[in-house]
Amino acid sequence: MSSQQMLETLSQRVQAMQASKIREVAEIGMTMDGVIPLWFGEGAWPTPAKIVDAAVKSLQNDAHTYQPNNGLPALRQAVQDYCQTHLKAACSTHRITITPSGMQGLMLSAQLLANPGDRVVSIEPNWPNIVGCYETMGANVHSVALQAKNGVWQLDMNALIAALTNDTKIFIVNSPNNPSGWTLTVEEQKVLLQHCRKLGIWIVADDVYARLYRHASVAPSFLTIAEPEDRLISVNSFSKSWSMTGWRLGWLVTPPECEAALGHLTEFNTSCTSRFIQQAGITALQECEPDIAQLKSQLEQSYRVTADALSSMSQVEFIDPDGAFYAFFRVAGLNDSVASAMNILHATKVGLAPGAAFGKTGEGYLRLCYAQPVDVLEDAFNRLRPYLS
Repeated sequence: MSSQQMLETLSQRVQAMQASKIREVAEIGMTMDGVIPLWFGEGAWPTPAKIVDAAVKSLQNDAHTYQPNNGLPALRQAVQDYCQTHLKAACSTHRITITPSGMQGLMLSAQLLANPGDRVVSIEPNWPNIVGCYETMGANVHSVALQAKNGVWQLDMNALIAALTNDTKIFIVNSPNNPSGWTLTVEEQKVLLQHCRKLGIWIVADDVYARLYRHASVAPSFLTIAEPEDRLISVNSFSKSWSMTGWRLGWLVTPPECEAALGHLTEFNTSCTSRFIQQAGITALQECEPDIAQLKSQLEQSYRVTADALSSMSQVEFIDPDGAFYAFFRVAGLNDSVASAMNILHATKVGLAPGAAFGKTGEGYLRLCYAQPVDVLEDAFNRLRPYLS
């Protein structure tokens, strides 16, 4: 059997999957010396020491065994307390499932809700993995585009409401948004929740960047305004706000009726999340608010350097983000963002993500992750300035 014949025996869904355009650039860049890598959504700062210590202590105490499918009770309780404190949301532990990463939480939500052919509505530009897991389940994803107006991202609520039709099963929204930093307002959330209630549409809210909101301690959340019986799933992760990208730990908040089904799905995906990592998560939630404050202070300094630099470049349209830690900027004359990111990589040794990776509406844009020390960013912009000006 030839390699092509072998590939043709794989499932049609797998054959239809597309490689990440971010990876396409990064794989080349990682073979080069002296590159400043700003392509991935990962901060430069390490996990707080107290989180690492908690994991080490747990391992030393023989935390080496299988754990409950839905998560360690103590961590589910810590998430409940966190939701009450920061979101004013009463989320019983029966609504909380611990997941080995926010990405796995998104995949579980897709497995829980999506049937082949279901209509799913999302917002572009968008992190490709969010819609990708629903497409993998055979759903049909339709997008409503954000618009850059007067230097900020705006959502056409009329267009979105029109797209959320009677035959829509699921609405997915990432706010604060990767890559744009756009964030839903409370008023917009109220309108969307009421509309989705009326039509029986599930809302899947990717809240991974909720604590990295530039205008308050936490971004507006559907959990704050929703009832436990609402068709709402909130997906969260320890990766960004607690600098734990490699740990792979997250959580879901769902209606309590989903608890058993999510336990079954977890059994067939990963069985459970490692106990020592869950112990680290407990410490993160209970002891690391000062570390989040420090991270946000560092990010604000990095944002200022980024905003000043990009705003000064003649070929760049800088669009102000409300949250997350990205600059998603348009470049005059750019019509092939993958080729442009490759050219920039070779010409300047600065690694950026191509806008086309985030949907059709992302073409013409580049994404830069500014979660780096100021001196690293200044070096990057010194390299980029001649190319983009």
